[in-house]
Amino acid sequence: MGDSGPVDSAALKAFARSLGFATVGVAPAIPPPHFAAYKDWIAADRHASMDYLSRHSQLRSDPKQLLPTVESVVAVTLNYAQANEPIEGDPRIATYALGRDYHRVMRAKLDRLADWIRIEFPEAECRSCVDSAPILERDFAWLAGLGWFGKNTMLIDSRRGSYFFIGLVLTSVAFESDAPVHGGCGNCRACIEACPTGAIVFDDDRWQIDARHCISYLTIEHEGPIDPTLAAKMEDWTFGCDVCQDVCPFNAARESQPLRAAQTTEPDFLKKRAWPSLVELTVIGQDDWDRVSPGSPLRRAGLEGIRRNAKITLQNRRTHRPEPEG
Repeated sequence: MGDSGPVDSAALKAFARSLGFATVGVAPAIPPPHFAAYKDWIAADRHASMDYLSRHSQLRSDPKQLLPTVESVVAVTLNYAQANEPIEGDPRIATYALGRDYHRVMRAKLDRLADWIRIEFPEAECRSCVDSAPILERDFAWLAGLGWFGKNTMLIDSRRGSYFFIGLVLTSVAFESDAPVHGGCGNCRACIEACPTGAIVFDDDRWQIDARHCISYLTIEHEGPIDPTLAAKMEDWTFGCDVCQDVCPFNAARESQPLRAAQTTEPDFLKKRAWPSLVELTVIGQDDWDRVSPGSPLRRAGLEGIRRNAKITLQNRRTHRPEPEG
């Protein structure tokens, strides 16, 4: 949009923060640096049954596939960390899914950010992207300086941890780009050793997630029965899993300090809904499921998936319940 050089991004970032985003940065609209690694991951079948990841893989090769006029990728994060202790008799749900579906929350905010760009730059073209869009959002968040990749493949902010969602706005405005940040896990193997199913693997000189063993995949995306050997290792997770984040030193509480992960202040995430008990979920009918689940990420697992997961959770809790003393 003109040849006068990059546009200062200070006002853009200020508006993004006013919407509740925790961090914001700008990446150049270049092919994502880890696209080849993504293709290798797909070729190794580590995406399990998520065929949409391979079907739309070429769209992820360049942001111009989504917006031909794109010059900048604005990346933002939204915290979702909050207390999430397991409760006897209740389903155990990953922290990200405790409140309203983040896709709706993020998209509404991203669309407002895109509207601001269009008002400030009337000729601008924009496209909002949450993780359902075919783009490697973590690559662009890294390029925008919002974090670095941990061994669990999560994007980690050294000051805020990793309990955040990533959103992108592709725009034809050439904003000033930020620089990638660098960090690392060093010799830490906490997430690798804590993963109940061994889903974090080292191959091709990099750490990867093998979705075929990942509890989040198994409880959310996988259809049909779960291999009994894997099911027995799923601990008490009914939907999703937080283990590799819970044990990460950039998130975890220590003896002398509280939880390090930045806590959410987003009302839609703090409104925890009351779910039926595990026993009730094993036999819940379609009408009751439709009544209790609207607007929740748990809809992704479907009725049959939730019933299956609840049965596994109950079995694992019975199996691992301590024997009474005496």
